[in-house]
Amino acid sequence: MKKINRHNVLPPSGGRGLKVLLYIPIFAGLMLMNSCNFFTLEAPNDPNNPSLGSVGENASRVQVQNLVTGLESRHRDYVFTVTMLFGSLGREIWYLNASDPRWQTDWLGMNGRQATATMFGYGATYTNPYFAIRQAQTVIDAVSNTNAFTAQEKSAISGFAKTIMAYQFMIAAIGQHENGIRIDVKDVQNPGPFLPLPEAMTQIKRILDEANTELGSAGTGNFPLRLTSGFTANGFNTVAAIRQMNRAIAARLAVYRQDWQGAVDALGGSFYNLTGNLDAGPAHTYGAPPDTFNPLFFVLNANVTTMMVVHPSVLRDTIAGDARVRAKFFRRNAAVSVTSDGTPLAGLYQDRRYPLNTSEVKFFRNEELVLIAAEANAQLGNTAAAVAAINRIRTAAGIGNYTGATTRDALINEILFQRRFSLWAEPWGHRWVDLRRYGRLNAQNVDVTLDRGTIFPQMARPQAEINWDEYVKTR
Repeated sequence: MKKINRHNVLPPSGGRGLKVLLYIPIFAGLMLMNSCNFFTLEAPNDPNNPSLGSVGENASRVQVQNLVTGLESRHRDYVFTVTMLFGSLGREIWYLNASDPRWQTDWLGMNGRQATATMFGYGATYTNPYFAIRQAQTVIDAVSNTNAFTAQEKSAISGFAKTIMAYQFMIAAIGQHENGIRIDVKDVQNPGPFLPLPEAMTQIKRILDEANTELGSAGTGNFPLRLTSGFTANGFNTVAAIRQMNRAIAARLAVYRQDWQGAVDALGGSFYNLTGNLDAGPAHTYGAPPDTFNPLFFVLNANVTTMMVVHPSVLRDTIAGDARVRAKFFRRNAAVSVTSDGTPLAGLYQDRRYPLNTSEVKFFRNEELVLIAAEANAQLGNTAAAVAAINRIRTAAGIGNYTGATTRDALINEILFQRRFSLWAEPWGHRWVDLRRYGRLNAQNVDVTLDRGTIFPQMARPQAEINWDEYVKTR
């Protein structure tokens, strides 16, 4: 058996820097199929793939820079699968693919299919976040064990890495939901147990708060290392702005934990701006090879049978004159059509948000923060503040102020409706998560009439994780 060198890191690619190639439980099945010692390591012999040892002690500024750039690259690897799969589950979109019907049959749960440990194509919603988490851990270890940075610079870099780490843990958590996730993965050969969702969310909060404290002790000037234009061109090139991003993520987490006052408090330290640009926020960047193109870009009106299309129920429920519909949805000359398991699916509208295959993808926007303000204040009984935030969203969409009832339930209904269109198909799966948070992930709110599908409340625990735990019991 070829021994695996888990100490290798990948060389820079397209300016994206070093990505750590480390064992995680996704490879557990391989160990069970081969009698040789999986953990016997070969000495690194590739000069283009430096070992972790070379950055684990006394790393240079250039080496840590490469690790941080690699972290940005890992940070975006979830975008395609999370957007397509979670968006399909919440029926925000269909990802139609005539060449492989499993994109429809499995992901939509057609004809009674269930979310199983071996379901087609969902693994990246779990493994890619953990690759990013491991990359963040390598950044943290490298910067803590070098004299190349000042104490403030170390705090800034560690705080940034922990912020990204927490964001990625949240992706795994929303996909796995009641299955729970592993938080302790620092020792990849001895990962910690699966924590129930509430405990996992508490641990993610701890990581975010640690990052916030570190960023708070790192000054307010420029971040000590180079970040991509997704941060710098959007005003997130300073430690103070990155700390605001941290608090924005904390506000999202607080809402998921039903910590409504915590959400309001986090908003106060974030880049939330009720009257500001709703599109403000940090972004994932893309480019031509050797970088990678925007995975959510599709040529408008292309004559293809592979396309992300707007779910018909979204179009059915729009309000006349909503500017978000014009900005986000493009009406094709002919529908994209596929037939899976005898069920025809057709989409006449496609996404128009990304004009180029190198367009950036925002991973957090002020518009979501305004909606978080609306929801948290509605739950706290701060009716005026909730309505003010709702009206900011509605007037920006050109549909006028809210005139409905101001009971908590009525306001939450309105907020969920506005989140459906403001956050449509953003790389998170907001609609699926929102309906689940409020116990509405059912046929009344998720239209499966056209695809004859199933409503999945969560993904299954990956088979490799099951295999790993079985292996641990026997070793």
